[in-house]
Amino acid sequence: MSSSSETTHDHKKIQEWAEARGGVPASVKNTGRGDDEGVLRIHFPDHSDNDDRFEQIEWEDFFEKFEEKKLDFLYQDKKADGEVSTFHKFVARQDK
Repeated sequence: MSSSSETTHDHKKIQEWAEARGGVPASVKNTGRGDDEGVLRIHFPDHSDNDDRFEQIEWEDFFEKFEEKKLDFLYQDKKADGEVSTFHKFVARQDK
């Protein structure tokens, strides 16, 4: 079985993908200033030893920053072995 990735900026799809895997919207601590949340991440608390690096934020704030930065969400549903994947990253949005 092979794995493939997809790209989206659909908020509902991103939130559903993250929550189905136990992910929460987060920012990397000490990367923002003032009202800026900083570097965005989907954090998986149940699978991480680095909880102190992340600060959970509200989905509304997450998507506001996501749109402001004109990002796309690159993600993988399943690994090559068929296991559920948490692979994702944020990339510059490609205008179509």
